[in-house]
Amino acid sequence: MNCSSLVRDQSAKDAVKITKDKNGVDLVTLQNPRGFTAQVSLHGGQVLSWKNERGEELLFRSSKANSKPPAAVRAGIPICFPQFGNRGSLEQHGFARNRIWEIDYNPPPLHRNECDGKAFIDLLLKPSEEDMRIWPHSFEFRLRVLLTCDGALKLISRIRNIGCKAFSFSIAYHTYFLVSDISEVRVEGLETLDYLDNLHHKERFTEQGDALTFETEVDRVYVGSPHMVGVFDHEKRRTFVIRKEGLPDAVVWNPWEKKARTIQDMGDEEYRQTICVDGAAVEKPIKLKPGEEWTGRLELSALPSL
Repeated sequence: MNCSSLVRDQSAKDAVKITKDKNGVDLVTLQNPRGFTAQVSLHGGQVLSWKNERGEELLFRSSKANSKPPAAVRAGIPICFPQFGNRGSLEQHGFARNRIWEIDYNPPPLHRNECDGKAFIDLLLKPSEEDMRIWPHSFEFRLRVLLTCDGALKLISRIRNIGCKAFSFSIAYHTYFLVSDISEVRVEGLETLDYLDNLHHKERFTEQGDALTFETEVDRVYVGSPHMVGVFDHEKRRTFVIRKEGLPDAVVWNPWEKKARTIQDMGDEEYRQTICVDGAAVEKPIKLKPGEEWTGRLELSALPSL
């Protein structure tokens, strides 16, 4: 059986459920046999929740998050496309996270190892006339969100140029991990790397520490990062493992106290409960000629640590 059709099979009904949120937008709930769950909103094609087999939430959601379209939702994994940051006529972090996606019932086939179980959904974003006015490029953005049999969360993205001229884009999966306290967190896998510091006009520095810890605001793009990065939460004794392909950079962000107070959709003290570590392609935008396709893969695991 072609795995792209599993979402429509009778046997997949318990793994994939579609409801409406309070704004009438489709909300997809995925559940694997072990009891892990994920919720994906068609508003932004955004993962809003990821829970382990004990029902413990693994992703942060602000108590002040605005979930009414077209506002971006400060929760889970917003998709920043076709740009990360703020430049030109495009809104900050692009428009993908603000648009209503559709369920893709006929996606092109994927490899069997990208169909692990029946708990997945395929989504599709195409540009509207409004999008074409501000970013005049024809594309198809296909996204598969998948819960593996062992509870890992996978996002497999394919962006195809269906127009007649080349275009470039940057992209980031702005992942808000839920942590006990930011002061108890360290990030490993970024040591000795160069990073662009957004707090210093994107000036390039080199990471000096053995691990990244947090005592103040951080907003960095680590370039040429390895395909695996670890986020260690000492108090929860939990390690988030981030695996990525086609995403050469890693964005690390925490607003800290002063910046958090200026963010309307974030509580003053909520910076303590989250850290963003993103799989991204930022420093060198991805260029697609007509007919070309880019694929990026992000896999998140939550493991016990000593």
